[in-house]
Amino acid sequence: MPRRIAAAFVACALSLSFSAALAQPPRATPYMASIASGRAMMRRGPGQNFPGMWEYRRADLPIQVLEIYQEWRKVRDPDGTIGWMLVRLLSDQRTAIVSGDAPRPLHEAPDAASPVRYRAEPGVVGRVSRCAGGWCQFDVRGRGGYIRVDQIWGVDPGETIR
Repeated sequence: MPRRIAAAFVACALSLSFSAALAQPPRATPYMASIASGRAMMRRGPGQNFPGMWEYRRADLPIQVLEIYQEWRKVRDPDGTIGWMLVRLLSDQRTAIVSGDAPRPLHEAPDAASPVRYRAEPGVVGRVSRCAGGWCQFDVRGRGGYIRVDQIWGVDPGETIR
C-alpha cells in the first residue's frame, strides 16, 4: 500500500511539473526586458560566486537578454556592457532609454507633423507600449507621447508591440 501511495505521489508531481513546463515555454533569445529592482548586480558569470561587474541602481532600465542558463540571464545594457543577472532581478515590462545627445520630442500622435507634448533628455527612461511603423508610445511617470524608434534604445527598428 505505501508503495502505491508513493508511486501515485511521484506520478502526480511529474505531471504537475511537466504541465508547468508546458505552460511556460522558454523564450527565444535575444529579447528585451528591464531591471525590476532598484539594485541589481551584473556578474561576470552565471553564479553568485562570480565577481560583480556593475551594480545598477535604476529600476526600469532596459536590457537585452542574450542567453538563458538556469535562473541566470546573460544581458546587454544600453552602453553595450555584457554580463549575467539573476532572473528575479528582471521584469518583462518593456522600457526604453532616450538616446543621442539632444532632447527628443514626444509627439501627440505617431507623426512628425503632430504637436510636440514634451521633450525628453538623453538618458531618460520610460515605459514603452504600442510600437508600430517606427514609433512607440513612451511614458515617463505619467507624461508621454510618441517617440521615433531610432531615438530610443530598447525597441528594435521593425518591432511591433501591442
